[in-house]
Amino acid sequence: MAIESINPATGERIESFDEMPPEQACKIIDKAHQAFLGWRETSFDRRAGLMRRAAGLLRERVETYAELMALEMGKPRREGRAEVEKCAWVCEHYAENAQEYLRDEPIETDATRSFVTHEPLGVVLAVMPWNFPFWQVFRFAAPGLMAGNAGVLKHASNVPRCGLSIEEIFRDAGFPPDLFRALLVGGAGVRPLIEHPKVRAVTLTGSTPAGQAVAGAAGAVLKKTVLELGGSDAYLILEDADLETAVEACVMGRLLNGGQSCIAAKRFVVTEKIREEFESRLVRRMSAATMGDPLGEECDIGPQARHDLRDELHEQVERSVASGASLLLGGQLPDGPGAYYPPTVLTDVQPGMPAYDEELFGPVAAIIPVQDEEQAIRVANDSEFGLGAAVFTGDTTRGEEIAARRLEAGSCFVNTFVKSDPRLPFGGIKQSGYGRELGRHGIHEFVNVKTIYVK
Repeated sequence: MAIESINPATGERIESFDEMPPEQACKIIDKAHQAFLGWRETSFDRRAGLMRRAAGLLRERVETYAELMALEMGKPRREGRAEVEKCAWVCEHYAENAQEYLRDEPIETDATRSFVTHEPLGVVLAVMPWNFPFWQVFRFAAPGLMAGNAGVLKHASNVPRCGLSIEEIFRDAGFPPDLFRALLVGGAGVRPLIEHPKVRAVTLTGSTPAGQAVAGAAGAVLKKTVLELGGSDAYLILEDADLETAVEACVMGRLLNGGQSCIAAKRFVVTEKIREEFESRLVRRMSAATMGDPLGEECDIGPQARHDLRDELHEQVERSVASGASLLLGGQLPDGPGAYYPPTVLTDVQPGMPAYDEELFGPVAAIIPVQDEEQAIRVANDSEFGLGAAVFTGDTTRGEEIAARRLEAGSCFVNTFVKSDPRLPFGGIKQSGYGRELGRHGIHEFVNVKTIYVK
């Protein structure tokens, strides 16, 4: 079976790869394990030097990788450049901080000496999505390799060249050749990888059903998992919010990457007193976004990554409108080639509609009117997801209280849009998954937290 790159802007095939037979994938995992046995003994200084070299290669090749992302999944070129730079940042962050994050922790007991140390686990399998085809991988790989682990990547089947390019970066940076490898296998080939005895842990970023499948397979063989799954982030716009700030953040949070992000702004919970002005401003800003060729420098929104995903999104919009939502902007399939979908704004969104209950993975804003702050908080939490949330208010002390104590999500932001940062832990609760990536917490996920007791 072939794994193909299809340009979503044109529908044309870019290149095709033969899927690896299971025995080849297993041999690669065996080699990664052998590389791990030496790598775990490598000093932090040596690891950090190679990781900084990887960051340098990312910056040297930024134009190549930005173009590759535009071609394989439709990301606007300038967003691709930003993604590559963020990957370089996470490499540098862990090169600088991994040793401190993993230092031995002395603990006073009745022993002569007792402490906790952090040992690498071995080969970590990463099952990664197409929407941020470099960043999603590097935010697992940088801490994982700095902790002394090896990595094997099963990337999304529509971005195979991105996966192979990441393998090339680590090899060219001087890491052991088999320490990080990309496996060209389809979804049906994931379970045997999880069950391979040399795979010690699994990390997945993807849909909730994909997370359930991977967690079930890993649980059956008692392997640690970290899951970053779907989201339907609520942005609360309270009566005292600065609407200019709020709308700019909402548009950025909704349209970045064509709306194809787990932490994209998806539900806009707006108090009735400011609803009309918010809707007017949001429609004006959303309608100003330029949809076009992702290779162009002026493009704000490229195509959706695949035609089937675009069509599913449109069907969710149509069902929401049929259930009583009002269409303020967009909502029509454009003529011509490519998996394009226009910026779309729905209002009067209520429970029972796809725009309220489901994740809309594209440039569709769902406005949910509420009477007051308390109802806004209830609506924000009325979701099976719990990845990110934001609150906009002129009272930052109150906003901080709501974010810290009242909202059910893994990351809550005040007066700005939700984003990931190498310095901060990232992940969700409820159907958005479990475990954390990034920061100190992220590097601790795939190590053996070992107690040492000396009498």
